[in-house]
Amino acid sequence: MNLNPINQLFLYNHNFELTNFIGLYKSQKLPNKILLSGEKGIGKSTLAYHIINYVLSIDEDHSYDLKNFKIDAENKSFKLILNKSNPNFISINIEDDKKSIDISQIRNLILSLNKSSFNKKPRFVLIDNIELLNINSVNALLKILEEPNDNIYFILINNNKKILPTLKSRCLNYYIHFTFNQSIDATNKILDQNCLDLIHEQIINNYSTPGSILNLLNFANKNDLVLKEINLKELIKKIIMDKKYKKDHFIKHLLYSLIEVYFRINVTVKNIELLKIKNHFLKKINNTKIFNLDDESLFLEFEDRVLNG
Repeated sequence: MNLNPINQLFLYNHNFELTNFIGLYKSQKLPNKILLSGEKGIGKSTLAYHIINYVLSIDEDHSYDLKNFKIDAENKSFKLILNKSNPNFISINIEDDKKSIDISQIRNLILSLNKSSFNKKPRFVLIDNIELLNINSVNALLKILEEPNDNIYFILINNNKKILPTLKSRCLNYYIHFTFNQSIDATNKILDQNCLDLIHEQIINNYSTPGSILNLLNFANKNDLVLKEINLKELIKKIIMDKKYKKDHFIKHLLYSLIEVYFRINVTVKNIELLKIKNHFLKKINNTKIFNLDDESLFLEFEDRVLNG
Protein backbone atom coordinates (compact mmCIF):
# COMPACT_ATOMS: atom_id res chain seq x y z
CA MET A 1 0.00 0.00 0.00
CA ASN A 2 1.58 3.28 -1.15
CA LEU A 3 0.88 5.91 1.49
CA ASN A 4 3.01 8.70 0.04
CA PRO A 5 0.82 11.85 0.00
CA ILE A 6 1.95 12.68 -3.54
CA ASN A 7 0.15 9.55 -4.81
CA GLN A 8 -3.17 10.05 -3.02
CA LEU A 9 -5.80 10.77 -5.66
CA PHE A 10 -8.70 10.90 -3.19
CA LEU A 11 -9.14 13.28 -0.26
CA TYR A 12 -10.92 11.81 2.74
CA ASN A 13 -12.68 13.87 5.42
CA HIS A 14 -10.89 17.14 4.59
CA ASN A 15 -13.59 18.32 2.19
CA PHE A 16 -14.49 21.35 4.30
CA GLU A 17 -10.86 22.53 4.52
CA LEU A 18 -10.26 22.12 0.78
CA THR A 19 -13.50 23.91 -0.10
CA ASN A 20 -12.47 26.76 2.20
CA PHE A 21 -9.05 27.13 0.57
CA ILE A 22 -10.57 27.00 -2.91
CA GLY A 23 -13.02 29.75 -1.93
CA LEU A 24 -10.13 31.90 -0.75
CA TYR A 25 -8.24 31.30 -3.99
CA LYS A 26 -11.24 32.17 -6.16
CA SER A 27 -11.73 35.42 -4.25
CA GLN A 28 -7.98 36.15 -4.54
CA LYS A 29 -7.58 35.96 -0.77
CA LEU A 30 -5.56 32.74 -0.48
CA PRO A 31 -2.66 33.44 1.93
CA ASN A 32 0.74 33.08 0.30
CA LYS A 33 2.20 31.59 3.48
CA ILE A 34 0.11 28.77 4.91
CA LEU A 35 1.04 26.65 7.92
CA LEU A 36 -0.91 23.38 8.21
CA SER A 37 -0.54 22.01 11.73
CA GLY A 38 -1.82 18.77 13.22
CA GLU A 39 -0.89 15.23 14.16
CA LYS A 40 1.37 13.31 11.81
CA GLY A 41 -0.58 11.03 9.52
CA ILE A 42 -3.78 13.05 9.57
CA GLY A 43 -3.56 13.98 5.88
CA LYS A 44 -2.07 17.50 5.94
CA SER A 45 0.31 16.87 3.05
CA THR A 46 -2.41 15.11 1.06
CA LEU A 47 -4.64 18.16 1.57
CA ALA A 48 -1.79 20.38 0.35
CA TYR A 49 -1.36 18.33 -2.83
CA HIS A 50 -5.08 18.60 -3.54
CA ILE A 51 -5.01 22.39 -3.07
CA ILE A 52 -2.04 22.61 -5.43
CA ASN A 53 -3.58 20.35 -8.06
CA TYR A 54 -6.85 22.28 -8.01
CA VAL A 55 -5.02 25.55 -8.75
CA LEU A 56 -2.54 24.23 -11.31
CA SER A 57 -5.06 22.13 -13.22
CA ILE A 58 -7.74 24.81 -13.66
CA ASP A 59 -7.09 25.40 -17.38
CA GLU A 60 -5.85 21.90 -18.15
CA ASP A 61 -7.49 18.75 -19.40
CA HIS A 62 -8.57 16.38 -16.63
CA SER A 63 -8.74 19.21 -14.09
CA TYR A 64 -9.48 18.64 -10.41
CA ASP A 65 -12.76 16.85 -9.74
CA LEU A 66 -14.23 18.99 -6.97
CA LYS A 67 -17.48 17.03 -6.90
CA ASN A 68 -15.64 13.88 -5.78
CA PHE A 69 -12.62 15.60 -4.22
CA LYS A 70 -10.33 13.70 -6.55
CA ILE A 71 -7.17 14.35 -8.56
CA ASP A 72 -7.37 12.96 -12.09
CA ALA A 73 -4.45 10.61 -12.70
CA GLU A 74 -4.35 11.78 -16.35
CA ASN A 75 -3.88 15.42 -15.43
CA LYS A 76 -0.69 16.99 -16.78
CA SER A 77 0.23 18.92 -13.62
CA PHE A 78 -0.27 15.82 -11.47
CA LYS A 79 1.96 13.73 -13.74
CA LEU A 80 4.69 16.39 -13.74
CA ILE A 81 4.61 16.65 -9.94
CA LEU A 82 4.77 12.86 -9.72
CA ASN A 83 7.82 12.88 -12.00
CA LYS A 84 9.41 15.77 -10.06
CA SER A 85 9.47 17.94 -13.17
CA ASN A 86 6.68 20.45 -12.63
CA PRO A 87 8.10 23.99 -13.07
CA ASN A 88 5.39 25.37 -10.79
CA PHE A 89 6.03 23.10 -7.84
CA ILE A 90 8.94 22.64 -5.43
CA SER A 91 8.92 20.11 -2.61
CA ILE A 92 11.30 20.06 0.35
CA ASN A 93 11.51 17.36 3.00
CA ILE A 94 14.17 15.80 5.17
CA GLU A 95 16.57 13.72 3.10
CA ASP A 96 17.39 10.11 3.86
CA ASP A 97 20.00 9.60 6.58
CA LYS A 98 19.76 13.26 7.66
CA LYS A 99 18.62 14.55 11.03
CA SER A 100 17.36 17.89 9.76
CA ILE A 101 16.43 19.83 6.65
CA ASP A 102 19.76 21.21 5.52
CA ILE A 103 20.47 24.83 4.64
CA SER A 104 21.66 23.72 1.19
CA GLN A 105 18.07 22.67 0.43
CA ILE A 106 16.81 26.17 1.28
CA ARG A 107 19.58 27.78 -0.77
CA ASN A 108 18.61 25.66 -3.78
CA LEU A 109 15.00 26.74 -3.20
CA ILE A 110 16.02 30.40 -3.26
CA LEU A 111 17.92 29.90 -6.51
CA SER A 112 14.90 28.21 -8.10
CA LEU A 113 12.50 30.94 -7.00
CA ASN A 114 14.75 33.67 -8.38
CA LYS A 115 14.49 32.16 -11.85
CA SER A 116 11.72 33.32 -14.15
CA SER A 117 8.66 31.14 -14.39
CA PHE A 118 7.96 29.27 -17.64
CA ASN A 119 4.31 30.31 -17.49
CA LYS A 120 1.92 32.63 -15.69
CA LYS A 121 0.61 29.99 -13.32
CA PRO A 122 1.21 30.32 -9.57
CA ARG A 123 4.19 28.52 -8.11
CA PHE A 124 3.88 26.42 -4.97
CA VAL A 125 6.53 25.51 -2.41
CA LEU A 126 5.61 22.60 -0.12
CA ILE A 127 7.88 22.09 2.89
CA ASP A 128 7.04 19.02 4.96
CA ASN A 129 8.21 18.36 8.53
CA ILE A 130 9.23 21.98 9.11
CA GLU A 131 9.95 21.14 12.74
CA LEU A 132 13.07 19.45 11.33
CA LEU A 133 14.51 22.67 9.93
CA ASN A 134 17.78 23.46 11.69
CA ILE A 135 18.53 26.98 12.88
CA ASN A 136 20.48 27.91 9.73
CA SER A 137 17.72 26.57 7.49
CA VAL A 138 15.06 28.49 9.40
CA ASN A 139 16.97 31.75 9.16
CA ALA A 140 17.45 31.30 5.42
CA LEU A 141 13.78 30.45 4.96
CA LEU A 142 12.63 33.46 6.99
CA LYS A 143 14.32 35.80 4.53
CA ILE A 144 12.29 34.55 1.57
CA LEU A 145 9.09 34.36 3.61
CA GLU A 146 9.40 38.04 4.56
CA GLU A 147 9.25 39.22 0.96
CA PRO A 148 8.16 36.37 -1.31
CA ASN A 149 8.11 36.86 -5.06
CA ASP A 150 4.75 37.53 -6.68
CA ASN A 151 2.47 34.59 -7.42
CA ILE A 152 4.34 32.20 -5.10
CA TYR A 153 2.55 30.25 -2.37
CA PHE A 154 4.29 28.53 0.53
CA ILE A 155 2.57 25.62 2.29
CA LEU A 156 4.41 24.46 5.41
CA ILE A 157 3.55 21.22 7.22
CA ASN A 158 4.04 20.97 10.98
CA ASN A 159 3.36 17.75 12.92
CA ASN A 160 2.27 19.37 16.18
CA LYS A 161 5.88 20.09 17.12
CA LYS A 162 7.43 23.23 18.53
CA ILE A 163 8.71 25.64 15.89
CA LEU A 164 10.31 29.06 16.14
CA PRO A 165 7.76 31.81 16.87
CA THR A 166 9.39 33.96 14.17
CA LEU A 167 8.54 31.31 11.58
CA LYS A 168 5.02 30.73 12.86
CA SER A 169 4.25 34.46 12.98
CA ARG A 170 4.94 34.88 9.27
CA CYS A 171 2.27 32.36 8.28
CA LEU A 172 -1.45 31.93 8.67
CA ASN A 173 -1.80 28.85 10.84
CA TYR A 174 -4.56 26.32 10.08
CA TYR A 175 -4.97 23.55 12.64
CA ILE A 176 -6.16 20.26 11.12
CA HIS A 177 -7.92 17.83 13.46
CA PHE A 178 -9.69 14.49 13.28
CA THR A 179 -11.86 12.85 15.89
CA PHE A 180 -11.21 9.16 16.50
CA ASN A 181 -14.30 8.26 14.45
CA GLN A 182 -13.17 10.48 11.56
CA SER A 183 -9.78 8.76 11.56
CA ILE A 184 -11.40 5.34 11.49
CA ASP A 185 -13.77 6.44 8.73
CA ALA A 186 -10.93 7.82 6.56
CA THR A 187 -8.86 4.67 7.15
CA ASN A 188 -11.78 2.43 6.19
CA LYS A 189 -12.33 4.38 2.97
CA ILE A 190 -8.68 3.98 2.01
CA LEU A 191 -8.66 0.27 2.89
CA ASP A 192 -12.16 -0.38 1.60
CA GLN A 193 -12.76 -2.48 4.70
CA ASN A 194 -13.20 -1.99 8.44
CA CYS A 195 -9.83 -1.55 10.17
CA LEU A 196 -11.49 -2.42 13.50
CA ASP A 197 -11.67 -5.98 12.21
CA LEU A 198 -7.91 -6.03 11.60
CA ILE A 199 -6.34 -4.59 14.76
CA HIS A 200 -6.60 -5.47 18.45
CA GLU A 201 -8.88 -3.08 20.35
CA GLN A 202 -6.11 -2.10 22.77
CA ILE A 203 -3.91 -0.94 19.89
CA ILE A 204 -6.47 0.69 17.59
CA ASN A 205 -7.92 2.78 20.42
CA ASN A 206 -4.56 4.52 20.82
CA TYR A 207 -3.80 5.18 17.17
CA SER A 208 -5.34 8.49 16.30
CA THR A 209 -4.55 9.17 12.62
CA PRO A 210 -5.17 7.27 9.37
CA GLY A 211 -1.47 7.43 8.48
CA SER A 212 -0.36 5.80 11.72
CA ILE A 213 -2.99 3.05 11.42
CA LEU A 214 -2.15 2.31 7.78
CA ASN A 215 1.59 2.29 8.43
CA LEU A 216 1.03 -0.17 11.25
CA LEU A 217 -1.02 -2.43 8.96
CA ASN A 218 1.67 -2.23 6.29
CA PHE A 219 4.27 -3.25 8.86
CA ALA A 220 2.11 -6.17 10.03
CA ASN A 221 1.54 -7.43 6.49
CA LYS A 222 5.26 -7.37 5.71
CA ASN A 223 6.07 -9.25 8.90
CA ASP A 224 3.18 -11.75 8.91
CA LEU A 225 1.63 -10.37 12.10
CA VAL A 226 -2.07 -10.80 12.82
CA LEU A 227 -2.77 -7.57 14.69
CA LYS A 228 -6.26 -8.65 15.67
CA GLU A 229 -4.79 -11.47 17.74
CA ILE A 230 -1.91 -9.65 19.40
CA ASN A 231 -2.12 -7.02 22.14
CA LEU A 232 0.17 -4.02 22.62
CA LYS A 233 2.58 -5.70 25.04
CA GLU A 234 2.96 -8.75 22.80
CA LEU A 235 3.51 -6.56 19.74
CA ILE A 236 6.30 -4.56 21.40
CA LYS A 237 8.01 -7.74 22.64
CA LYS A 238 7.79 -9.29 19.17
CA ILE A 239 9.40 -6.27 17.48
CA ILE A 240 12.19 -6.05 20.06
CA MET A 241 12.87 -9.79 19.92
CA ASP A 242 13.14 -9.84 16.11
CA LYS A 243 15.45 -6.78 16.14
CA LYS A 244 14.19 -5.62 12.75
CA TYR A 245 14.47 -2.03 13.94
CA LYS A 246 18.21 -2.27 13.27
CA LYS A 247 17.69 -2.09 9.51
CA ASP A 248 14.40 -0.26 9.25
CA HIS A 249 14.04 3.40 10.22
CA PHE A 250 10.26 3.14 10.26
CA ILE A 251 10.22 0.18 12.67
CA LYS A 252 12.50 2.05 15.05
CA HIS A 253 10.13 5.01 15.20
CA LEU A 254 7.17 2.66 15.39
CA LEU A 255 8.70 1.21 18.55
CA TYR A 256 9.10 4.70 20.00
CA SER A 257 5.41 5.42 19.45
CA LEU A 258 4.30 2.02 20.80
CA ILE A 259 6.30 2.58 23.98
CA GLU A 260 4.65 5.98 24.42
CA VAL A 261 1.23 4.37 23.89
CA TYR A 262 2.07 1.67 26.44
CA PHE A 263 2.74 4.27 29.12
CA ARG A 264 -0.36 6.22 28.14
CA ILE A 265 -2.48 3.12 28.77
CA ASN A 266 -0.82 1.83 31.93
CA VAL A 267 0.39 4.84 33.92
CA THR A 268 -2.04 6.00 36.60
CA VAL A 269 -1.81 8.46 39.46
CA LYS A 270 -1.70 5.54 41.89
CA ASN A 271 1.22 3.87 40.10
CA ILE A 272 4.00 6.30 41.06
CA GLU A 273 6.80 3.83 40.29
CA LEU A 274 5.65 3.33 36.69
CA LEU A 275 5.25 7.10 36.34
CA LYS A 276 8.93 7.53 37.25
CA ILE A 277 9.90 4.83 34.75
CA LYS A 278 7.76 6.54 32.10
CA ASN A 279 9.55 9.86 32.58
CA HIS A 280 12.90 8.09 32.39
CA PHE A 281 12.08 6.37 29.08
CA LEU A 282 10.39 9.33 27.41
CA LYS A 283 13.46 11.44 28.19
CA LYS A 284 15.70 8.68 26.89
CA ILE A 285 13.66 8.38 23.67
CA ASN A 286 13.91 12.13 23.14
CA ASN A 287 17.69 12.13 23.68
CA THR A 288 18.10 9.11 21.40
CA LYS A 289 16.28 10.91 18.59
CA ILE A 290 18.18 14.18 19.02
CA PHE A 291 21.68 12.83 19.61
CA ASN A 292 21.42 9.60 17.59
CA LEU A 293 22.20 7.45 20.61
CA ASP A 294 22.13 3.64 20.78
CA ASP A 295 18.47 2.71 20.42
CA GLU A 296 19.03 -1.01 21.00
CA SER A 297 20.03 -0.47 24.61
CA LEU A 298 16.88 1.61 25.10
CA PHE A 299 14.61 -1.10 23.72
CA LEU A 300 16.29 -3.91 25.67
CA GLU A 301 16.12 -1.88 28.88
CA PHE A 302 12.41 -1.25 28.27
CA GLU A 303 11.81 -4.96 27.72
CA ASP A 304 13.71 -5.87 30.91
CA ARG A 305 12.36 -3.20 33.27
CA VAL A 306 8.82 -2.82 31.98
CA LEU A 307 7.64 -5.79 29.91
CA ASN A 308 9.41 -8.44 32.01
CA GLY A 309 9.43 -6.49 35.27
